[in-house]
This record gives sequence, C-alpha cells and structure tokens, in this order.
Amino acid sequence: MSESIKIKIDGQELLLSIGTRVRDVLEKHCPAWLKSSVGVTLNAEPLDFQMALHADGELVPLEPGGNTSSMALQMCRHTTSHVLAQAVQELFEGVQVGIGPPTADGFYYDFLREDPFTPADLQAIEKRMRKLIKTNQKMERLEMSKGDAEKIFAEKGEDLKVELIRDKGGAQVSCYQQGNFIDFCTGPHLPHTGKIPAIKLLHTAAAHWRPERDREDSPMMQRIYGTAFFSAEDLKTFLDHREEAKKRDHRRLGIDLDLFHFDEKAGPGMAYWHPKGGTVRHQIEGFLCNEQLSRGYDVVYTPHIARKHLWETSGHYDYYKEHMFTLDVDEQEYVLKPMNCPGHILIYQKGTRSYRDLPLRYSEFGTVYRNELSGVLHGMLRVRGFTQDDAHIFCRPDQIQEEVSGALDLALHIMKTFGYDEYRIDLSLHDPSNKDKYAGDEDQWGLAENALADALDSMGLVYERRLNEAAFYGPKIDFHLIDALGRAWQGSTIQLDFNLPERFNLTYVGDDGHQHRTAMIHRAIYGSLERFVGGLIEHYGGAFPLWLAPVQVIVLPIADRHIEYAEEIAAAAGEAGLRAEVDRRSGKLGAKIRDAQTQKLPFMLIVGDRDMENQEVSVRHRTVGDLGSFTIETFLTQALQDIDGRAVREWPLREDVTAPA
Repeated sequence: MSESIKIKIDGQELLLSIGTRVRDVLEKHCPAWLKSSVGVTLNAEPLDFQMALHADGELVPLEPGGNTSSMALQMCRHTTSHVLAQAVQELFEGVQVGIGPPTADGFYYDFLREDPFTPADLQAIEKRMRKLIKTNQKMERLEMSKGDAEKIFAEKGEDLKVELIRDKGGAQVSCYQQGNFIDFCTGPHLPHTGKIPAIKLLHTAAAHWRPERDREDSPMMQRIYGTAFFSAEDLKTFLDHREEAKKRDHRRLGIDLDLFHFDEKAGPGMAYWHPKGGTVRHQIEGFLCNEQLSRGYDVVYTPHIARKHLWETSGHYDYYKEHMFTLDVDEQEYVLKPMNCPGHILIYQKGTRSYRDLPLRYSEFGTVYRNELSGVLHGMLRVRGFTQDDAHIFCRPDQIQEEVSGALDLALHIMKTFGYDEYRIDLSLHDPSNKDKYAGDEDQWGLAENALADALDSMGLVYERRLNEAAFYGPKIDFHLIDALGRAWQGSTIQLDFNLPERFNLTYVGDDGHQHRTAMIHRAIYGSLERFVGGLIEHYGGAFPLWLAPVQVIVLPIADRHIEYAEEIAAAAGEAGLRAEVDRRSGKLGAKIRDAQTQKLPFMLIVGDRDMENQEVSVRHRTVGDLGSFTIETFLTQALQDIDGRAVREWPLREDVTAPA
C-alpha cells in the first residue's frame, strides 16, 4: 500500500497517494487552474502539472499575474531556454548543448561550438524560436533510469549531457522533451511553448564548462543570454531599463567622470581611485565614521597580513583557502587578510573583559583581499582588493536584541541618506532538521533567531524569513537596496556568530564571577566600499547629490576679462566649504556648459560683465537649467543648507523649497 499525503487545495483537504501527479489532482478538483495558471506551488516550491506530489501541504496556483508571479516567470524563462537550445540545434549542425538555467533577469544557455555566434546568428535563432513557440509544443516530462538517460544522450553525441547525468543524476532521472529536442532537466516547465508570449535574445559571451570543477581541459562554451516575459509591455519596460542601465554603467561612468580605473599592469580586480573618486569615497567614509562615533563605536586598525596560524584558528584557512592570497615571510606562511574579524578578536582578547565593559563596538574601514576567479570580476562590484566598513560588536547574550536594533537603526538612516527609499529585508534562518550543519546548539540558535526577529518586529520592519539560508555560524539579516531602475543591490548585513567565539574562546566575567561565552555580531552597513560606490554611481546615473559631488560648483567666466572675478567667486565658495573650480579655458560659453553637464557637476556659476557690475552670479543647475542671478552669499546659503542636510535632491529640484531671494 502506497504512503499517503494530506493536500489542501481550494478549501478542500485531500488524502492522496504520494507520487500523485499535479495534473491528476487539478483535473478532478480544480480544472480551471489548468487554464488560468502555469503550474502550482506546494509549500512555496514551484511544480509543473506533470510533477509528482511528495509531501503534505497546500497547493496554490502559479499564475502569471498573481502573488507568485516571480516563480511563474522563472518557469517561463526556464522553458524559453529549452526553446533556445532547440532552435540552435536545428539551425547549427553538430552543436552540443550544456546547461540553460533561468536567471534574475532572463535566462542563458551554453553551447559547445568552435565559432562564436554573430549578431546575424542571434537574429536567425530568435526568429526560429518564435516559430517554435507558435507551434504550442508540449513540454513532456520523461522519467527514466540513469542508464537509459546516458544511452539516449550518448547516441545523440551529447557528451556534456552524459557527463552531467553521471555526476548529478540519481538512480532515476528526469528529462523534458518538446518536439525533437530532449534535455536532462529537473524542471519545472510551462505546459507548452505557446505559454511564452514575449522573448528577446540579448547578447553572447564566452563561458567555461563547469568552472567549479577547476579542470584544465574544461572546454570553452558560447553562452547566449536572453529574456522572456508574460507580456510585450513588460518586455519593453525591461529593454528600456536595460538601455538606461547601459548609460548608468559604473564602469563607463567611472572612466568618463575620472573617478577610478583598473590597470592590467598591476593586475585585474583592483581599483585605483582617482582624486575625484577619492573625494566621493572620503565623504562616504567620513559620514559613517562620524555616525558610528556618535553611537558608541570605537575605531580600530588591524594589519593587512597575519600568520597562517590565525586563519587556522578562525577556520578560514580550512574552508576558504582557495580564495586567500598567501606569501612566505621568514620561512613562515602569511595570509593577506580576507576578513577583518580575527584582528578585532585579538584586540578584544587583549585583557580580561567584565560584563560591565560590554558591549564593545569595534569599527574599521579595513581593506581585505580575496582571490576571486578572473571570470567573475566585474568592475567595482566584484574585485580582489576592497575595503569593508567592518564592525564587530562583542556583547552579552541578553544585549543581542538591543545591539541588533541599534545596527538596524543605523542601516536605515544610512540608506535613507543616500536615497535608497525602497529595500527588501531577508532574515536567514537555520534548518532545525539538519542540526549537524551548524555551529552552536538549538538553544543558542533559538535565542539568536528570536533576537533578530524581535529587533525587526520592534521596528515595524517587513521581512522575509528564509529557512535554511543561514550561514553555518549564525543567522543574519540582509538588506537588498532597490535602485532607481528597480534593481536590487546587496546592502547592509547584520550577522550573529557562534563559531568564532568558540574557536577563540571569547569570554567575559559575569556578575557571578564566572566566565561566560561572549556573543559576537558582525555588522557591515556599506559592505564593500567599492561595491557600494559602484551601486551609487548607477543609482544616481553619475549625478551625485551636492554633498557627495567631487566638484560641487564650477565657475564659468564668459571671457578672459572675467577670470579674476571668477576666481574671487570660487575662493568665496571654497572658504564656505564648497569644492569649487574655475574653467579658465578660452572658448565659447556653450561648450563650457556642455562639458560641465557631461561631467554632471551640480551647479555652474556663470560670470560676465553684468554679473561683475552687480556683484552677482548667474546660476545654472545641471538638470533644471538657468535659475537666475543671485549674490554669491545668497547662493552659498542655500547650497550649504543642502550640503549640511545631505539632501539627495538639490533645492531647484525640490517642491518644498522656494527659490532663494
């Protein structure tokens, strides 16, 4: 007799045999779902109509326009990647297929082909895909033995698929077939290709086959990226945003605005900050540093290298060695620090700590080094050398919630200041059914997770509980910042750690005179300064708010006879605390204005004969345009209000501010 499971569906509770197909349940109890939805979820797990039910739970329809639309879209994009592979194999003889997963923005598929795909190839492939989609090919799930699957793909000459099946397949494997194309895949998929309304192939790239295996003979693949949506309107919005994202690309703007560069002579993945970029970074560092000092943090500094022994004690040497840079000094192995935590721990350990001393909050803008694969390096967003605004809070267990609340308050203040008004919060929790995976005991995890949740709840913050996503050493809170184009960026992280206090035997003397285990909180508000600034550049499109702008004011003399007055104006601005320059070049005023706007400078102060006579300046804003004539004192008063308040939008852009008189 087969095992039974309890399934709730549309207000009904059913007792079914384990392995019952989703379609069989829907045909009998909710036939309308087969038309209105593309699949279902069982306990938040997406399933297609051909998949088997395997656990107790509730079935919810997976509708393109419903609350589960992101899962539905992932399913749509997964199926579209299979259509892409089918189209490629129909058009290009002898091409082997690799893998083709959905991504956050679309999908890709890797192909083994000697010649790169050309733009004309992409057009032909997309045309074939549209033809295949119109045929409403059924996505048929096939379940078979591992041996049978290997035989099918071996006969097709698909050596890469045979390798995948051997390495990843169990005794029974699943494949999906549409028309004459079959793929080794776990699903889920749309019922048929006709459910794909809007597609677009985007670009190509080279990719290593299974880079995680680190094989020297790993073939180079040709990767095709694409996207799919449930409506042409959504696709158009995405493509428009994509074009805007190209204009905001921090790698291009970093060069155009003279902020930073990467130099192959020194090696990839290491940013060189130019004076203008250094000014932006200095403002960002100083802002947070002052905030932290006002909130009871201490500033510490730790060396960039340490003996291997320290990293063995922390566990990084065993679990993170492939990402660490090592060097020999006096016949001993040293490590360029990939983390700042062990250094802060050594400072904490230098002396006996009493319960009265806690909490201790150590902060450091510490530069760390990680040996990232060259293929994943990406401008300022993924580098090998970067600076973290690292802080570690050492406290008693009963202080955890209060300290987490303080860190949350700081994170929210910082995000608001930089204009990130929209964000998403995740609370990553452990899996209580897999206790061996984690450091610490269940009581510690319960205390820690409750403390994080209570801190979030006490501040009225909405968050997503993510089971089985905690690190092995403790639960954490992650902020994801939503930028001007609706994209998510990694933001602040607040994490509890049970592992390092045990490894380093961190203790304090309690009020009972006995030693007690210290609680440790990792906290980063910006995370990586490089990544944060890269994100800010794209969020602002390079147009930094006045308080952050490397050059806040540029004075434009109309003719050479106005240069002396322009320099007096710039000097007055500089004495008031603004970063001001004079454009002393000969040439037309229009060209100077265009250059200033290309550099995205917030304010241009134009001076000519009338301005000199009236002891005024003609003020121009980079986006609003001409604002009129003001005395320099009047302009500086308003500008300083924006700077002191760290306004995200300058006064000409704010409806709540009247023009200065």
